[in-house]
Amino acid sequence: MLNVLLVGNGQCGNRILDAVNKHAMNRGSNVKEAGGGLSKYFSKHNYQSNVQTIAINTAINDLKEMKFTKAKDRIHIKNLHGVGANRNIGKEVFEQQKGNILKAIEDRGDFDVAFVVTSASGGTGSSFTPPLIEEIKKSHNFPVYALVILPFREEGTLYLQNAAFMLKELREGPCDGIILADNQYLKTIGGSVQEAYDGINSMIAKRLLFLLDSLDSEMMMVTDLGDFKTVMSGGAGLATVGYYKAESEMPIRTVIQNCLSPRGLLFSTDVYKEGGRAMVILKGDKKYLSMEEISNEVEKLSGAIGHVFKGVIVENGSLPEALCVLTLNSAEELESLYEGAIQAIGMEKDKKDRVKKKKEMESSFMTIDGMDPEY
Repeated sequence: MLNVLLVGNGQCGNRILDAVNKHAMNRGSNVKEAGGGLSKYFSKHNYQSNVQTIAINTAINDLKEMKFTKAKDRIHIKNLHGVGANRNIGKEVFEQQKGNILKAIEDRGDFDVAFVVTSASGGTGSSFTPPLIEEIKKSHNFPVYALVILPFREEGTLYLQNAAFMLKELREGPCDGIILADNQYLKTIGGSVQEAYDGINSMIAKRLLFLLDSLDSEMMMVTDLGDFKTVMSGGAGLATVGYYKAESEMPIRTVIQNCLSPRGLLFSTDVYKEGGRAMVILKGDKKYLSMEEISNEVEKLSGAIGHVFKGVIVENGSLPEALCVLTLNSAEELESLYEGAIQAIGMEKDKKDRVKKKKEMESSFMTIDGMDPEY
């Protein structure tokens, strides 16, 4: 059995972690019952592996909003009500409080792998995640991966520049790999703002839970944590995840194609042009799992990107589903985000310069305070 640490860092990370716990808790149970007021004390999560979850936040209200994560798994880092999207403040707060966070991790035992789930754009998540992973890696040998959510582009200049600097620090640090999800790309879910966020969180949570389960499952064709490490070590240190589950009877080749299509991915990429390595995991009743169709689709992918690991899980009576972890050699969409971040930094600098000039002008006006005109 794998020992997995799952950390939700900041508001976005907390909500995705809560969605993972919700799906793990509600396997075969009633969602409304599981979401009752006592669930934070008595919830029972049905994970395939030994999964320890920790939610970290400087904003206590965000922690209180969690419905499916146990109270003991929530760590409030006291700093008023968040860090106001200011990464400099966030880094200072982390340095002051890191002992409490690291002790909470140490108290859970040792792990085989860890995932830190976070937004790239907010204050706590983007500022805490790089140094948190660095501190964990100083004391432990297990791999640590960051699942990073990119912002809606219209959210503003501060979020864009936060995302750019946070990703730069992650890539330059000891993080073993970055899995990208993009709110901008996923916002086509539609509905109200809250419905869109809930839908995105659930979408990401289902993929993460499927991955965790698969790494610790008995398979006809085996993929395991070692294969996942090999996949994640390829490419440019960046990856994304695709997933698709059939809602009715469907050939496994179509399920795989949908998993690798824009409708299945968490990040905008051309799989066959930007991919580096991949892991494809298939699950369903054996009547859907045609080895010929699976081999043809995997061969098509491996012919374009190189090595592809494949795993097959037989689950009697289940419709077919597929998950792909894909590392990226390049990411055109990320380059576009960095161009936007550069413009955002310029805009913020220009505003500061204008404010500075205004203050200089005010200083000039103040030189005649207490004086009267002479005629």
